[in-house]
Order: sequence, then C-alpha cells, then structure tokens
Amino acid sequence: QVQLVESGGGSVQAGGSLRLSCACSGFTSSSYRMAWFRQAPGKEREGVASIGRDDSVTYVDSVKGRFTFSRDNAKNTLYLQMNSLKPEDTAMYYCAAGSAGRVGYPLLSTSRYNYWGQGTQVTVSS
Repeated sequence: QVQLVESGGGSVQAGGSLRLSCACSGFTSSSYRMAWFRQAPGKEREGVASIGRDDSVTYVDSVKGRFTFSRDNAKNTLYLQMNSLKPEDTAMYYCAAGSAGRVGYPLLSTSRYNYWGQGTQVTVSS
C-alpha cells in the first residue's frame, strides 16, 4: 500500500526556517516523480517543487533561492528545506508521488500526481 507521511511543519516567525520530511512506504520513491504542494485557506493547491528520477528539481518562482528539495533514497524519504520564510508561505504542505502514467501533465500540476500524503501545517507570522 502506497503511503506518504509528511512531518516537520510548525509555527515560525518570518525569516525563519523549517525542514519538512516525507516518509514513503509501499513504493520506491526514487522511481517516481515526487513533489511538494501547498494549499492556503481559500486558495487552490499550488505546486512548490518537483524532483525527477534524475534528481533534477523544478521550483515555483516564489520559492526559488529559498527552498531546497532533496531526497535520501536509502531512507525512502524526501525533504523540503525552507529558509527565509514569509507569511505568504503559510499553508498546508503536501507530499505527492506521480507514476509513469502521468507523464503528460505539467510538473507542478496536481494532475501529474496520483498519490498524496495527509499534509503538514506551516504557519509563518510577521
């Protein structure tokens, strides 16, 4: 059974840092396209970063230079290091996995991914 479990969220002040983790089980995450999404209240789910099997990463413009997406294949775990956090980064953050059958969709589109975690809340205060 495919499972993705996020952790590491919390409340921080603007300018602070957090590291989110996504522990994967039931599949080998290195064989999938993986991504982080976020959703703020009243807004659509937004793609934050996507990593391919070759470890190439695509970021949404608003987080470039501040967020880093990485993976530890031995632990089957992915990470999102978030630095210089801003109040507009406040959202529920989700980890997602996309199987090969979803190749035709954009990398930061929700349609590209068919497995999702339950989310972890990030709150940034000014």
